Amino acid sequence: MNTYQEILIQHCKKILGDRRIRNKIVVLCEGQGSILDDKTVANYGKMEQWHDAYFYRKCVPNTWTTYIPIFFNCKGRSDVIQTYFKLLELHEEDAQQSYLNPNKLFAIVDLDLQSQNIDNYHFSNTEEIFLNLYQQGQVNEENAKNHRIWVTGLIHKESYFMIPELQEVFNSQINSPMYNCQSVILEDIYITMADAIINSNDLNNNLSTVSNRISHCSGLDCTDLEKLRDSWKEQFENSPDETHKNELIYALLMLKKVKDNKTQEDYWEDIKPPSDWTNTEEVFRDELLRQIAKFYSEQSNYAKYHIPTFMQFLKHFSTLN
Repeated sequence: MNTYQEILIQHCKKILGDRRIRNKIVVLCEGQGSILDDKTVANYGKMEQWHDAYFYRKCVPNTWTTYIPIFFNCKGRSDVIQTYFKLLELHEEDAQQSYLNPNKLFAIVDLDLQSQNIDNYHFSNTEEIFLNLYQQGQVNEENAKNHRIWVTGLIHKESYFMIPELQEVFNSQINSPMYNCQSVILEDIYITMADAIINSNDLNNNLSTVSNRISHCSGLDCTDLEKLRDSWKEQFENSPDETHKNELIYALLMLKKVKDNKTQEDYWEDIKPPSDWTNTEEVFRDELLRQIAKFYSEQSNYAKYHIPTFMQFLKHFSTLN
């Protein structure tokens, strides 16, 4: 057994032995805070204070007051998937040492540009999950019941911090969020992101996959990155109505990362507090993130916003045995 497998088992036993999960839904997600991540100090009891688990926890509707899911960060996408199957394996080996209800175990991972293979599952990779779970950018609610491992409908979680409907959230903050020394106008960020499309080797290498994802958005030329950039900008700047413009924005958020370590872009962290802010930038963005999560927790148009659909889907299982 290699070192990773030993750590993975230890990680899973921490989750299985956590009394908080008794009769609760368990959701595995990407992010820091577990022993799988050697860059952080593991604290499973405070897992939901870390960004990924914290964000999803705050997206739970306020009307859901009992048997609220417990979220666990599991480092990267592959780690989440391996944790999912190892939890089921260990539970089956010794259910007496486990508080887990296997029927209430779920995972959500980023779509990303590259597909992630999945062994011994009824979908062979994350791209197959995406294609079955989403239709023309919205959740296919009929197909949702087929999924225990979900992928985001946008390229990654951070994209959900930038959808056009959040402009009102940015506008309503007492301490106005700033981008390039001006109050945040999301459309300006979209233009910057579109201009940067040509800088992504990952996008270039996965262009055919991305083209298939956004095929419902008419007028985009995915022949190469320059044509994709130019056709997107032309469509966006000459869009006849808000509906088509929003469709283009969502298509952009399905292919261009808000945070990309390889190209050193981070449009979320480029959002800064105003000059009279007296605390840290991290505290400012954490507060903004709470307001964004609150937005999702209050939505009733589930299929459009993806995350509320996931929450409603989970709620269905919350009271089942």
